[in-house]
Formats: sequence, structure tokens, C-alpha cells
Amino acid sequence: MIHRVAIAAIGLWTAPLAAQEIILVPGFTHEFRGLSSRGDEMWASGPDGTFAHSRDAGHSWKVGTIDGAATLFLVDVEALGRDTACVLGTDFTGGVGRAYRTTDGGQSWVQTFELAHAGVFLDGMAFWDRMRGVAFGDPVDGAFTMLRTEDGCASWIEVPPANVPVPTAGEAGFAASGTAIAVAGTKHAWVGLGGDSVVRVLRTEDGGWSWTAARTPMPPGATTGVYGIAFRDTLHGIAVGGSSQDPTNDAPNVLITADGGRTWTLAGPTAPPGVRYGAAVLTATPRAFVASGPTGIGITTDDGATWTVVDTLFGFALHSVGDRAWMAGNRGWIAVFDLGRFLSEQRPPQR
Repeated sequence: MIHRVAIAAIGLWTAPLAAQEIILVPGFTHEFRGLSSRGDEMWASGPDGTFAHSRDAGHSWKVGTIDGAATLFLVDVEALGRDTACVLGTDFTGGVGRAYRTTDGGQSWVQTFELAHAGVFLDGMAFWDRMRGVAFGDPVDGAFTMLRTEDGCASWIEVPPANVPVPTAGEAGFAASGTAIAVAGTKHAWVGLGGDSVVRVLRTEDGGWSWTAARTPMPPGATTGVYGIAFRDTLHGIAVGGSSQDPTNDAPNVLITADGGRTWTLAGPTAPPGVRYGAAVLTATPRAFVASGPTGIGITTDDGATWTVVDTLFGFALHSVGDRAWMAGNRGWIAVFDLGRFLSEQRPPQR
């Protein structure tokens, strides 16, 4: 583990450095797109079928590659229990998507789902608990890929296309952080999308069996849309994104909902500005969310209306527990943030 002073000294990035510490994962020099934890157990995933696993909150790591998955980018990972995890992999050239499960800390993996077809591209997954989860992918033959599991990733069920809204022109998801899909309660879930003609959010209230679509006021574009989405309960959430072709643009890139995603309002830009790749809720602070992207990480404590810069680190995957957040970068590192402490330092002292 290398702390912030050492990281700043070797010149990987510039101030402000609000990270509590920086974890460098040995033997991994690419970006992580998946990031998850359960207690002291942490998982991360990235290109070439590679994963990283820690049992001691990141002090030591095992890095490995899943047999037969060398052509897959592991776009998301979920920690499901002691030594148990699920990864979602996709071939970035399109055509193959798979899920794998381990119950022995990554010593061995079992393929639990495969979809091989032109255009297949899996984007992310989220779990309500250790057994029940949902995953999604880009349209294939005019229908979104929607998957459900009720046995902790041991098997997956494809949702019938008739139960999912028909894609619009050029519509697809984004696999930048594993947070383009979010869950809340016991049956609610949301999926952020982008497209040439409209930016929409899909929602379900029955555990992923059926879905509806809500149009949002975010301007559409070929690489524009919702990259990250997070909810603090079944009604209040944010969706963040923008355009990856113009990553530092300060255009409004935050969508806010207070009715469970039925309607969305376009708020101002995040701080720092620019496209946001990841989003997460801070459950220990009311109305607080964090969002990450190429220009850094920011925090809001008013459900997305206003934002404060936390750090200027380039971030992909984002994960939170309570008021702590982990953000994965593009050189095999994971930044740890104590955002409760950060917020207390920002508030003026009481008289």
C-alpha cells in the first residue's frame, strides 16, 4: 500500500489530493472497471479476464486470470460472500458475453452464463442481496439483453424481450464503471442508457421481470448518456454522465428524480465538470452521492443539485459503503476516501 504523499511524489497526478490512501495492486497496470467489497473482502476486475482479490481491506492482493476469459473485459464484479464473487465479462469487439462465479476466492471459476451472438455486449450488474441480482447488455436483434439471477450468480435467466422497452435509434448502455445499473429496496432497479435520439432510463419494480422506460432531458449523442446511476431509496436517485468524446465539457450532466425514476430533471454540471463514469450513494450522510470521471471525483449533499470537488484523480469504477468510497483508476490503483471526514472538514466550525 502506498499513501498519498508517496503517490504525489512520483507524479502520477496533481493536487488536491483528498484520498485517505492509495492502494497499488501488484502486477496490475490497466484500468479496473468493476469494484466491490463486503466487509474486509474486496474485488476488482478489468481487461484480459483479469481480477484482483483481497481479504484484508486491500493490504494484500491476489491477482489472477480466469481460464478461457482472456479475450473478455471483466466490466463488473460483485462480492457475494466470503470468497464468493460474480464477474460479468464482455468481448469489446462484440459477440460474446459471459458470467463467471467463484466460491474459493478466485482459485477456480465456473462459467454460469454465455451469450454468443453478433452485437452482444454486456454492460453491468447489481444485486439486492447475496442471491438476487440483475444484469443488462446492449440490444441484440432489436431487444435489450436483460438477465436475472436468484441463486447468487450460479445461473441466469433471460428476461423475455416483450417485457423490455424496444431500443431507440443507436441506443445502448455504457460499461465504464459497472454503475450504469443500480438497485434499491428489494425489487427496484434502474438502467442508464444513451442514444442518438434520446437519453432514457429503464426501471423495474418487480425484481427485473418487467421494465418501463423514462425519457430524460439530457441531450443525446453517439457517446452521450447515463454512465452512472445511484439511488438512496426507491424514490430518490441521480443519474450522471455526459459525453466521453468531450470529457471536460462543463455542460449539465446530472439527472435528478424524486419519484423512483418515472420523471427526471436536468440539474447543473458536476464538480469537477466533465463526463462522469461512476456514481454511488453515501448511506451514512443524508442526500449524499459521489460521482467519478476523467477530471476527478465530486460529492453532493443535496441529491445532486450542487457539487463539491473532492479530488482530481482520474476515476473509472466507484464503490461505497457508509461514508467511505473506493475509486479505481487506469493504472492498477484504487483510491480510498473517507468522505465523512472530508465533509466535516468542509463545514465551517459552529460557534
